[in-house]
Amino acid sequence: MKDSNFLKENNGRHMWHPMTSPKDSHDNPPKIITGAAGVSVTDIDGHSVVDAVGGLWNVNLGYSCQPVKDAIANQLDALPYYSTFRGTTNDAAIELSYELANFFEPDGLSRSFFTSGGSDSVETALRLARQYHKLRGEAGRTKFLSLKKGYHGTHIGGASVNGNSNFRTAYEPLLPGCYHIPAPYTYRNPFNETDPERLAHLCVQALEDEIAFQGAGTIAAMIMEPILGAGGVIPPHKSFAPMVQEICNKNGILLITDEVITAYGRTGAWSGARLWGIKPDMMATAKAISNGYFPFGAVMLGDRMVEVFENNPSAKIAHGYTYSGHPVGAAAALACLAETKRLNVVENAAARGTQLFEGCKSLMEKYDIIGDVRGGHGLMTAIEMVSDRATKKPIDADTTAIVFEGTYAAGAMVRVSGPNLILSPPLVLTEQDTNTILTALDAGFAQV
Repeated sequence: MKDSNFLKENNGRHMWHPMTSPKDSHDNPPKIITGAAGVSVTDIDGHSVVDAVGGLWNVNLGYSCQPVKDAIANQLDALPYYSTFRGTTNDAAIELSYELANFFEPDGLSRSFFTSGGSDSVETALRLARQYHKLRGEAGRTKFLSLKKGYHGTHIGGASVNGNSNFRTAYEPLLPGCYHIPAPYTYRNPFNETDPERLAHLCVQALEDEIAFQGAGTIAAMIMEPILGAGGVIPPHKSFAPMVQEICNKNGILLITDEVITAYGRTGAWSGARLWGIKPDMMATAKAISNGYFPFGAVMLGDRMVEVFENNPSAKIAHGYTYSGHPVGAAAALACLAETKRLNVVENAAARGTQLFEGCKSLMEKYDIIGDVRGGHGLMTAIEMVSDRATKKPIDADTTAIVFEGTYAAGAMVRVSGPNLILSPPLVLTEQDTNTILTALDAGFAQV
């Protein structure tokens, strides 16, 4: 590897980074992370911090999960790659499909379609939704519904159902036939409603209105995150998801839960669907399925999908990826699933999530810059920063940068997205690690 001077000199020069401008990478070179252990990462200058981002919502088991590393190494020795396209498969993919069917049985999901990551999983679910209706003789069902503030990846379909203009406007026109309803976001919503339960009913009414306007017979699926993640950690009232499922079922609309973030224990339940007591027709998963150690994802499919696709000789799935069911990714996922269950990470996610959420609420009492704190379901917390609490005016980018740098210097890596400071640490976080994050946040906010 090149020395540190070379790396610093070339940082941001020859690589475009996701979710920022090339000019910003030139002007403000990103942190160079060179090492990691446990739940901490170390930069090129030797500064170690607790990773309160968990990689990018995905390193649930931390950076020192030896069983997963061993599984990857062993699989590389045995079979580093082979295709799962028609006519061939591999042993790791077969075993993983069996284990996932057992893991997601309480969610009513029994089949897997393997992908290379979250955006792939969303794209797969959208495509299979349209094909499902064609196979049933309802080819007119092509439209998709989703929530404003929702995030569903960056492929053309995922960007089209995304509910945040930041991920859309630069690439429009996108996929036609995608419509968005208000999210159950108590801090900011068009109804000026702060009661979560009443807001849930208002959003559901908006969903029913949109279905009536579009015509139920034109809609293929509703896709939503059980808890909105990248949009600012927006948990709905417990009544919301069951009401959405009831409406979808009544109108013949498939329900897709985007659980790229929420599956495998992040919410303090094994899935977001299980958290709210619903059974989706499809579930898009990725991220924690391989702990970030290998790009991998899986779309899980329920009974309605299975019945139509497996009983129709013309139901050829003309879709897939070179790395669908990659044996190394499948081996990593098998090891992750085993370790996730062995450690029973949902219990720790719930306990540490409560500690982190309550600690952030205490910081809100101390700093007027904090307008809202959201979370309370596992290790998903967001702090929304404002320049004026009364008007809820969002904070400016320069101030958020000060908070970020101050927090990083004090010992925690956090993620800033617009006015939101998002926390999604590994699910193996300890009580002391959580205190370190809160102390670092205190120091960061003290800078302003």
